[in-house]
Amino acid sequence: MRFVGSWRTEHICLLLPILLQLLLPVVRSNRAWNQYTPRLQLSHAELRRNSSAIFWHSGEDIKGYYEVLLLDEDRGWLLVGGRDHVYMLNSENLTQTTHKIHWPSGREHTEHCKHAGKSLLTDCANFVRLLQPFNKTHVYACGTGAYHPMCTYIDLGHNVEEPALRLLTNAVESGRGKCPFSPHEPFSARLTDGDLYAGTSVDFMGNNAAIFRSSVHTTSQHYIRTEAFNDHWLNEPEFVGSYSIPDTHSLDDDKVYFFFRETAVESNQLDKRIYSRVARVCKNDVGGKRSLINRWSTFLKARLVCSVSGPGGMDTHFDELEDVFLLETKDPQNPVIYGVFSTSSSVFRGSAVCVYSMASIRAAFNGPFAHKEGPDYRWVEYKGRIPYPRPGTCPSETYDPLHKSTRDFPDDVMSFMRGHQLMWEPVMPIHRRPLFTQINAPYRLKKLVVDRVDAEDGQYSVLHLGTDDGKVLKVVSIPKENWETEEIILEELSVFQSPILSMELSTKRHALFVSSADSVARLPLQRCELYGKGCADCCLARDPYCAWDGTTCTNYFPTNKRRSRRQDVRYGDPWSQCQDLGDGSEEIELKAVYGVENNSTFLECSRPSPQSTVKWIMQQKHSQNTKELVPGEDIIFTKRGLLLQRITSSNAGLYLCTAREQSFSRTLARYELQVISEQYVANTRSIPHSEPKLGGNYASSSLSYKDLQMIGVSGLTPDEYCEQLWYREKRRQQKLRALKWKQTSENRKARVRREKPLSETIE
Repeated sequence: MRFVGSWRTEHICLLLPILLQLLLPVVRSNRAWNQYTPRLQLSHAELRRNSSAIFWHSGEDIKGYYEVLLLDEDRGWLLVGGRDHVYMLNSENLTQTTHKIHWPSGREHTEHCKHAGKSLLTDCANFVRLLQPFNKTHVYACGTGAYHPMCTYIDLGHNVEEPALRLLTNAVESGRGKCPFSPHEPFSARLTDGDLYAGTSVDFMGNNAAIFRSSVHTTSQHYIRTEAFNDHWLNEPEFVGSYSIPDTHSLDDDKVYFFFRETAVESNQLDKRIYSRVARVCKNDVGGKRSLINRWSTFLKARLVCSVSGPGGMDTHFDELEDVFLLETKDPQNPVIYGVFSTSSSVFRGSAVCVYSMASIRAAFNGPFAHKEGPDYRWVEYKGRIPYPRPGTCPSETYDPLHKSTRDFPDDVMSFMRGHQLMWEPVMPIHRRPLFTQINAPYRLKKLVVDRVDAEDGQYSVLHLGTDDGKVLKVVSIPKENWETEEIILEELSVFQSPILSMELSTKRHALFVSSADSVARLPLQRCELYGKGCADCCLARDPYCAWDGTTCTNYFPTNKRRSRRQDVRYGDPWSQCQDLGDGSEEIELKAVYGVENNSTFLECSRPSPQSTVKWIMQQKHSQNTKELVPGEDIIFTKRGLLLQRITSSNAGLYLCTAREQSFSRTLARYELQVISEQYVANTRSIPHSEPKLGGNYASSSLSYKDLQMIGVSGLTPDEYCEQLWYREKRRQQKLRALKWKQTSENRKARVRREKPLSETIE
C-alpha cells in the first residue's frame, strides 16, 4: 500500500492493521477478492486409489531434490535433475525402468564444503539445477558441485528407443556465472543460439549476483555481465525466469528478458520493499569500448505491478514474483506473460496471478527513464536530453551503419546507461487487475503453467498452479462482458506433502508433470468421470477438457465431430445442453421417516458439488402451504443433510431437498416425516416382552440418533424396525441360553467322571 505524507515507519506499522481491516470489506466486494471453492478435491490417497496420479522416486533413502524437469515431447522422455544424478523417465509411464547417470561432486570440493560449515545432506553434493536442450542429441547440464558449480553435456544419442544417456566427463567446465553455488538460491538461465544467459550469483556467499552471458560451444571464457555491487543495476535480486523473445523480424532486435524480484532502490532505508521486475538485454550486446567493458550496455529494467485497487486510490500490492510462464501465440513476437505473485505483508497472506502483454512491456521500455536527483535524492521522471541512439536500443547495421556494434555507441550513451537502468513507468497487467487471487488461503501459490484449450464454444486459458504445501490447482478463466473474467477452481489435488518445485506441461500427452524434493508425479489434465454420472453434472463442471458424449462425462477432443457431445464452458447451462431434465422430483423416491416427539431426527441430503447451494422446502401435514427452512436453534444444516434437534407434531409433513447451481435447480431427496407421540411410545414400552402385542412391534422413547437415521435411510416402518430389534434380541437370548446349557452339561459330565470308583475306571 502507498501512504502519502511524512509519517514515520513505526506510525504506519501501527495503523496498517486498522487500515487493512477497514479496507478489506470494501475490497472483498470486488470480484478479484472472491474466495473460491474447488469443484473437485482429492487427497494424496485418493489420487493413488483412482489412478489419477502416477508417482516416481529414485528409491534412495535420502531426498532427491528433483528441482528441474526437461520434457522432450517428440521422443517422449522426461529428464529429471536431482542430487548427484540425472534420471531419464518414460513420460508415458513413469514406473518403467529408469535410466540414470551418476554425477557426484569432487571429493575435495565436498570436504571443503563440509569444513565451511555446510550440511552434507542438504548442501555438499552436486544438485543438478540446469537442464537445457543444446541440439537434437545433447543436453547442457549444470550442478552446484558442493558449492563449486560445474557444467557439461549429456549425450542422448540418435536412438529414440534406447537413448545413450552418457555424461561427457571430458567436457566438464566451471559453472561459475552459469549455475549458483547454493542449491537453495533462486536462479534462472536460458540457452539460446549457443549462448547461456543466466541470472545467478558468482561467489560462495551468494552476495555477488548478476545477469551473465557466456558461450557454451567454444573454449573461450569471454563473458559479459551487469555491473557488480551497484544497487542501481541489481539490488539483492532473486531470479525467477528468463526467455528469448524477438522484438521485430530483424535478428538484430532479438532480446533476452529476465524476470526477478529485488529490494527496491526507490524505497528508503527504513522501509525496504520488495518489487518485481522485468529486465532485458540485447543478444548482440558486446559491451563498451572505453566504458562498460564486458558490461551490458543495453540493460534496462522496469517494475511489474500486480495489485487490487481499493477506495481512494489505495492499492493492495502483490509485490513478490514467485514464478513466470510464457504462453506462446501465433505471433512469436507477442507471447502472453503470466506471473504468480505473493505478499510480504504480516497482516494477511495472499497470492495472485497477473497477465501481461508484450506491448505493455515494450511501452514501459520505450517510455521515460527514472532519475535520482534533488536535495533529497528522490526518484523522479528524467526530463533531460536523451542521447542518440536511444539507450537500450540494439545496434543494427541495417538501421544505422555507424553503429554496427555496441562498441560503436558514443560516450554519452555509455555514460547515460551507467546510471539510468530503471524505467519510470511500471508495467501494468491486462485489464489493470489480477486474473486470479487467493486471500488468506492455507497455502501460497509458487509455480505456474498455462494451457490454451480449444472448447466447443471458444478458447480458454487453464491455469495449473503449484503451492508451497504440495497441492496443484486447476483454474479456468472465462471471459465475460466489459472485459470482466470469471475464474473457477476446477480441481485441488494434494499431490505431495512438500512444496512443488517444478512443473512441465505436455499438451501432446495431455499430462502435467510436477516434482518435489521427494518424488515426481504424472497427472492427467482431466478427471471428467469424477464430476458426476449425469449430463447436468458434466455441463455444470465447465471444464474445457470434458464433455458429455451421451453416456458419460469424458475427454473432449476438438477434432472429434460427434454431434452428441455436450459442453458449455462459458455459461454451464444444462438446460441448453441436456435433454429431459425436469426438476427430477418425480424420479426421486419418497421415503417415509418416523421420529419420536421431543427427540431428534436426521434427513440425509448431500450437495452434488461444493459449488452448489442446498435448500430445504417443507410442507406441513394436512396443509398445502410450503416454506423454506432456515437454520435455527432446532434446525441445523450439515454437509450431509438436515438435523431436526427437537421435533414436535408441527414438524410432521413433506420435506424436499433441492440443489441450485448457476441457473439450474434439481431435486435431490424427498421425505415424509411422521412424528410418534411420547404417550404412544410409553404405552408400548409398558407391554411385557413375554406377551408381545400389536404384532410384536415396539417403539422406544429412547431411540438413538443412529436408530432414527436407520429408519429414514432404510425405508423401514416403525413396526418393521421394532420387529427386527425384537428378532435380534430373541436370537441373542437363545444364544445365551444355549451357551449356558452347554456349560452346565460339560460341568455335569466332569463331575460324574470325578465321582466314578477307580475300579470302574480301570475296567
